[in-house]
Amino acid sequence: MHTIAQLDPLNPKFPPVSSLSHGDLIAVGGNLEIETLCDAYRRGLFPWYEAGEPLLWWSPNPRLVLKTDAMHLSRSLKKTLKSKFHQVSLNQDFIRVITRCADRPKQADDSWITKEMRAAYIRLHQAGYAHSVEVYQQNTLVGGLYGVGIGQMFFGESMFSDTSDASKTALFYLCRHLQAHQLPLIDCQVESSHLQRLGAHTLARRQFIACISRLCAQPAPPGLWHTQSLFAA
Repeated sequence: MHTIAQLDPLNPKFPPVSSLSHGDLIAVGGNLEIETLCDAYRRGLFPWYEAGEPLLWWSPNPRLVLKTDAMHLSRSLKKTLKSKFHQVSLNQDFIRVITRCADRPKQADDSWITKEMRAAYIRLHQAGYAHSVEVYQQNTLVGGLYGVGIGQMFFGESMFSDTSDASKTALFYLCRHLQAHQLPLIDCQVESSHLQRLGAHTLARRQFIACISRLCAQPAPPGLWHTQSLFAA
């Protein structure tokens, strides 16, 4: 029988996820402080809940991941990358990116970016852990993504697109940037046919946790998350 841990809101202690064999929901409660969030990611957990619910911490089994050297580019996406967008940047406008992700038309799987979550990830960004990629067309922000970087691991969280292929473009340049700095993997969390068409695949939870434990313990390369241009036409 799967037991869900009840976390102290002041001193949350996550259970050893690698020892669990059933269930994706691991814990309830805790808080959204920087230390708590970073500890959760290092253990293979992330928060996902709706407004009015308690904090819920998940570790899907299997886990969807994307190797940074394995993103699949369709013929149309290759054409887009050559001509459609004028600028792609890193950490230039995190607040607008997470706000646009939160403001997307609500689907069954994207109602989790509550006001509290948005504020928590902005704090993570200010502390150097959360990062964004921005895509611009004629100086207008039209797509982007954000996630959490710990050591040599990047945990993707959400993306948005106001025009076709904008979020795919953000993902492509993120992959290229991470690969150039020898970061091998992006966590994509739950299974998604959209991301699987782009090259993502699943890992068993034990394998995923063993992998991220090693990557999170390695120092991030110098300059990895400095605000910078990833592409300019």
